[in-house]
Amino acid sequence: MSQSWDVLIRNATIFDGNGGPPLRGDIAMADGRIAERGPRLDPTRAARVIDATGLWAMPGLVDVHTHYDLELELAPGLVESVRHGTTTVVISNCSLGLAFGAQRGPKSNGESNGESNGDSSDDPIDNSIDPIVDCFARVENMPKRVIRKAADRATWSRSGEYLEHLDQLNLGPNVVPMIPHSMLRIAAMGFTDSIRRDPTPDELRRMQHLLRQGLDEGYAGLSTDALPFHYLANDPNRRRKVPTQYARYRELAALTGVVRELDRVWQATPAKDRPLVMLRTLLLTSGRLFGRPLRTTVVAALDVVTNRLLAPLALLLAWLLNSWLVRGRFTLQALPARFKVWSDGIVTPIAEEIPELRELNEPDLEDREGRRQILGDPEFVARFCAMWNRGKRGFGLARLRRVLRVEDYAFSRSLDDMVIDRCPVTAWEGMTLAAVYERLRRSSAQSTDGKADGSTDAQVDPPGLHPGEREILAELPTPFPDEAHFLLRLLATFDTDLQWYTVTANADPVKMRRILMNPRLMPGFSDSGAHLTNMAFYDVNLRALKIAREGGDRDVGTMVRRLTRQPAELFGVDAGSLEVGGQADVVLVDPDALAAYDGEANVQRIHRAEFEHTQLVNRSDGVVRAVFIAGVSAWENGRPSEALGRTKLGRRLSPGRGA
Repeated sequence: MSQSWDVLIRNATIFDGNGGPPLRGDIAMADGRIAERGPRLDPTRAARVIDATGLWAMPGLVDVHTHYDLELELAPGLVESVRHGTTTVVISNCSLGLAFGAQRGPKSNGESNGESNGDSSDDPIDNSIDPIVDCFARVENMPKRVIRKAADRATWSRSGEYLEHLDQLNLGPNVVPMIPHSMLRIAAMGFTDSIRRDPTPDELRRMQHLLRQGLDEGYAGLSTDALPFHYLANDPNRRRKVPTQYARYRELAALTGVVRELDRVWQATPAKDRPLVMLRTLLLTSGRLFGRPLRTTVVAALDVVTNRLLAPLALLLAWLLNSWLVRGRFTLQALPARFKVWSDGIVTPIAEEIPELRELNEPDLEDREGRRQILGDPEFVARFCAMWNRGKRGFGLARLRRVLRVEDYAFSRSLDDMVIDRCPVTAWEGMTLAAVYERLRRSSAQSTDGKADGSTDAQVDPPGLHPGEREILAELPTPFPDEAHFLLRLLATFDTDLQWYTVTANADPVKMRRILMNPRLMPGFSDSGAHLTNMAFYDVNLRALKIAREGGDRDVGTMVRRLTRQPAELFGVDAGSLEVGGQADVVLVDPDALAAYDGEANVQRIHRAEFEHTQLVNRSDGVVRAVFIAGVSAWENGRPSEALGRTKLGRRLSPGRGA
């Protein structure tokens, strides 16, 4: 018989995405589709045969929460996700994206589409307005020059033109775009007004029109954001939040009404510091209140170190919104990993919700002098120290909340939790800042004659100092400062050269597994493509599979469904399946290598030429043996294929149709 298949995978342990136990069998691929499945297919019919004995075969994994919008313009192969078995990514999360182009210039509103929006404001022509840079740079901690490079390529102005653009890219994974609310607001109101006021009735109708148009064109839904971390990055708006944060309930209800009507998805983040506002807003998912459930996915269920109540409350909320009482269609995303976050000096996303730390995040990444000026301001120092010490001593509500672990902020304000990753004083690497503080405090005490006034006329050189420590000690005041002043001195000395990390959430693996395996939750929240030096969760789908493996084949089958078929069904796209006739997105995983894999220990810092910047990435070498996208090899033998990023593999996926 003449060859009729391009590739035949033989003797695999197949988890097909339906949630059931695995089957031993073969998978044949031809013309980008699953051609046949069976227990023993004829190898002579295939141009290439892969022996998958001992390997798991499963549909390509889906990453439901990425920020790849900019990277797609620079490196559309998305190799850092493909290497870990991801073949479909959802983009334009948290209200940010490129659906309406760069939106630079005078009004950046509906007039760019040739239609008036009834806006009565008159922004002057100002080419310095650069919404993509303003919205992305600080939220996603990326250099402005890189964002400008991506924005320069966003020459379209209509949402349909962006879909046409995606169709022309040499995509690695399949891409599922959404309409980003911040950019929708700018399109209808102009950038300046979008961050200063409510929309007029005409502007709100314009937003609804643009949203409906986008959903009809093939966008999967609408993304909004209410987390207290997301601020703009350009003057004069550095103390203003991204546009979506200024939307009131009336606006969200009007827009989600369009999403509900067309049965698409609303991706949201919770207003975690305003529980009543959050509950009222998330009740928009209710079918009982609004006649039809609204498909809603929200970030995220986390066991936060500083507040032990958040995870139970998130699970309670998921139960309530999906109950018969509310009749919603509500899915919480859960991170299947310890929430380990790096910081360059104090530049880190989790610092943005504390005013004093946010002030240090306002200058550009490269603006060391700007941060040093803030650190040298006595009034700022006083405010910083008051913030840092709040609840750590004495009595009062703040102290009680800290002891009970029910604080408002995710940032722990504890030197014990801050582990140095890189520092000019290399001997400190791997130490906590608390250990460094105690070491220098003891050395300072040894360097004096013990006089009560702290005078140093009988100073000695303490033994055992590492290179660089003597200079640090010389900069510290006498008597030795408290923790807050010590941290400020280190930040002033090293700035972003002091790189440290902390585990902000999911520190308890037992609790994390319990959250992850909850049927009301969906693995996600990787933030792939954002926070280049702050997070590395490109491998979260593999980490989820490893956690599920502890429960045997039943749990693995369930997890494969939750990483493939379930998100594909939520977004209504053709992905996550090994059904005959479906797109041949197939992943081969070595279960033994997966069992030995430690995702946290395999984080690396590399230089990405596309970003002209370093990036934290994951390396799961040996775990994923092969990745096929539309039947074409994208990853094998520990390296990307020649096709990845050079030819078109994936597709732009739209609800109800492949593309």
